[in-house]
Amino acid sequence: MKFIASFLFLLVSVSIPAQNSEMVTEIEAYQASENEKFANPETTILQKKDFRKFNGLDFYPINLEYRVVATFVRTPDELPFLMPTSTKRLPEYVKYGEAHFTIKGEALTLNLYQSTTPSEDPAYKDYLFVPFTDLTSGNGSYAGGRFLDTFIPKGMTLVLDFNKAYNPYCAYNPNYSCPIPPPENDLSVHIEAGVKDFGKH
Repeated sequence: MKFIASFLFLLVSVSIPAQNSEMVTEIEAYQASENEKFANPETTILQKKDFRKFNGLDFYPINLEYRVVATFVRTPDELPFLMPTSTKRLPEYVKYGEAHFTIKGEALTLNLYQSTTPSEDPAYKDYLFVPFTDLTSGNGSYAGGRFLDTFIPKGMTLVLDFNKAYNPYCAYNPNYSCPIPPPENDLSVHIEAGVKDFGKH
């Protein structure tokens, strides 16, 4: 029995680092993909003056503490509302549910929003929008907040990987209209993960 227990412990010890390595590789691939889009003249959203000197986005160091498995709570019967943006545009969203999770011992909640205008892309049929601010907003990350993407989960949990938190287009180009994160999605912790403020580091 002792041998079996020791073997199982060793097996788990080996599988966890391997799993972590896969997650880090996935995040690195995401960051590389983002840099590729910004560096490509056909897909970039950068202004000409910034594109000419672009050498890559500045990301916080990858930290799997900021990749959390959140408890998903569906909130039916919510009323649609108009989300403020950086311009006069007012897109309509509805609160679809809540994600409850813990970071550094702090119990946190983020509202998950769904657009009332369905995407024409079938890949985004179950897409949920997660805008947020945190204690780094304006102090390391973009003052206007950042976004996460997720999809309607099939079960009672979903993964929020803040290492993939990205800036609204307005952080790079004032010609875009960007949603402003609702006050209820202000996190009372430093989310030192994902992309940093553009051109400030």
